[in-house]
Amino acid sequence: MKNIITIILLLLVFRSLNAQVEIADQPDETRSLPKFYQDFLNFYASDSSATRVDAFIQVPYNQIQFVKSDKGFTASYTVTISVFNEDRAKLIVEKTWNEEVNEIDFEQTNSQNNYNLSLKSFYLEPGNYIIRSSVEDKESRKEFSIEKPFIVKSFKQLAAISDIILISKMTESGEAKKILPNVSGNVATQKEGVPVFFEAYSDSARDIRIQYIITNDKHDVVFQSNGSEHIDSGKTQIFHTIKDSSISLGNYLLTVSLLNDQEEVISSTNKSFFSRWNGVPLTVKDLDQAIEQLVYIASQSQVDYIKDAKSKEEKTKRYMEFWKKKDPSPSTEENEVFDEYYRRIEYANQHFSHYTKGWKTDRGMVFILLGAPNNVDRHPFDVDSKPFEIWQYYEMNRQFVFVDETGFGDYRLTTPLYGDDYRYR
Repeated sequence: MKNIITIILLLLVFRSLNAQVEIADQPDETRSLPKFYQDFLNFYASDSSATRVDAFIQVPYNQIQFVKSDKGFTASYTVTISVFNEDRAKLIVEKTWNEEVNEIDFEQTNSQNNYNLSLKSFYLEPGNYIIRSSVEDKESRKEFSIEKPFIVKSFKQLAAISDIILISKMTESGEAKKILPNVSGNVATQKEGVPVFFEAYSDSARDIRIQYIITNDKHDVVFQSNGSEHIDSGKTQIFHTIKDSSISLGNYLLTVSLLNDQEEVISSTNKSFFSRWNGVPLTVKDLDQAIEQLVYIASQSQVDYIKDAKSKEEKTKRYMEFWKKKDPSPSTEENEVFDEYYRRIEYANQHFSHYTKGWKTDRGMVFILLGAPNNVDRHPFDVDSKPFEIWQYYEMNRQFVFVDETGFGDYRLTTPLYGDDYRYR
């Protein structure tokens, strides 16, 4: 019995620690945006026993510091890619290089749509690796790093397929095609579909079936098509555009498979991507859910108006128009209210969820409406009362009391919210 009580107390302490709210003016990691994008891709190397791994590094202009120069405005940074073995005990290979970016127009240097792209290739034996990428801005001396596991594939089977490149832009000159990779993986602006490139490898010329499947983050199939392709002996480059209107806001996975005559998969590869419109916070991944979450900032009639749209395109348009009217600085790319609202929702989900999503809880509601309190007075283990918290907002001269009625983190608001508390509407 004593052990059971000890376990329960430990669980309560754990819940209390993980449900703590941020205090005003303290940093919060959910504000962070990617400092750079990267993509690593496997390709067959005919002149080597190893696999060629292409590494793309895309650095947005607004993440590097431009200074006045004789070329207009110049930014420079250093990129380092380090490849380790699986347990990170040995450095296999490392490449470091410098990049310089020049712009005449200063406004272009602040645009989140502009970026610099670089490519380096590695030759690695098939196996599991850890790849660490870092970008250091030379002017500010700030360094950002990403570390992730990566599997180097083998292409020794009779028919195989490379990794997939999402295409941002393609130009043609005669039979030659040049592509600009979409390293970020955002396909929202590509209205004609999702263009992709990959290579098929075969020991002989043959006609082969290729299957394209797109699933959402709930693993539902939102698109599927099969087609035929003639591939030559050796390497065949394949360009294909997936034209599908069901891709909306959210995260997706594209799987491309080579099929034999019995429709069996003989080789496959996949590529994750997402659709997020310009200006929409990164944490917004589902349009219908994002509309539901407007409840604290929009009237019911406004929410119903967006929901009642006859098409996905119209629903999107109405949703974006709602936020455009809330933009405190419409002349800039950033909508501060839009970003902050969904940042608070993300924070609430991370810190106040129990059997209910954090944004739907009382603490989540107050946090989303009013932001971080100036002080939180916690009473998790008072002998003569249930666990409770007092949130204090000094500038408003208000405090809110939440009581955990069940003892399992279900804090209910006992202090009423007034009309002025919904000031964002």
